Amino acid sequence: MTHPHTPSAFTDPAAVARYAEGPRRNVPGYDGLLRMSRILLAERVPAHGRVLVVGAGGGLELEDMALAHPGWRFDGVDPSQPMLDLAAQRLQSAGVSGDRVALYHGYVQTAPAGPFDGATCLLTLHFVPREERVPTLVEIRRRLKPGAPLVVAHLSVADGAGPGGDGGAGERDLWLSRYAAFQVASGVALEHAARARDKVAAELAVLTPEEDEAVLREAGFGDVRMFYMGFAFRGWVARVGS
Repeated sequence: MTHPHTPSAFTDPAAVARYAEGPRRNVPGYDGLLRMSRILLAERVPAHGRVLVVGAGGGLELEDMALAHPGWRFDGVDPSQPMLDLAAQRLQSAGVSGDRVALYHGYVQTAPAGPFDGATCLLTLHFVPREERVPTLVEIRRRLKPGAPLVVAHLSVADGAGPGGDGGAGERDLWLSRYAAFQVASGVALEHAARARDKVAAELAVLTPEEDEAVLREAGFGDVRMFYMGFAFRGWVARVGS
């Protein structure tokens, strides 16, 4: 999903064409994250359920869920038209029927009203400014049925300011350096990884895990549980109150 502060990688044609390489180089255990996400959804989404995918550009999670659950239907929203085009191409190549997936150009407010049986928002919320985080999640919640699950995962870094912390800036710098080191270990050039690390630190709204959980609760979600941690990334599953 792109935002005014999103890297140009989501709009530059050459970068969009290479998008599928990125998550696996940047996110520890990315394929496992996709599998865990759909397992968590499947606990409550029925066999012929409807799922909202926020930040659907690229189509990686859409493809994963559509192939694993042939009865599910999807509505995906993303503000990058090139990334939505890429998602459509990926789904077509995977043999996913076009009548199972509807793609919308825009932010979550553009998505249908639902109600949906579940939703995902993967590798997206760190592009949303802090002051827009709760309103974005509220818009997702409004589209979900009571008890429906939301699965989120994004950059979320401890700042060391809590009990036993060794200083906020140092703790955050350490985790972002590990984020860059993972990229290098995955084949990214050292200078590119360093530049990405500096860009994340300077431009993205990366909250602490405690802040992320508080934002989910403020937006009206309950039963918030962390299920994934991969260096600088965290993932949660939460539910709409009944």
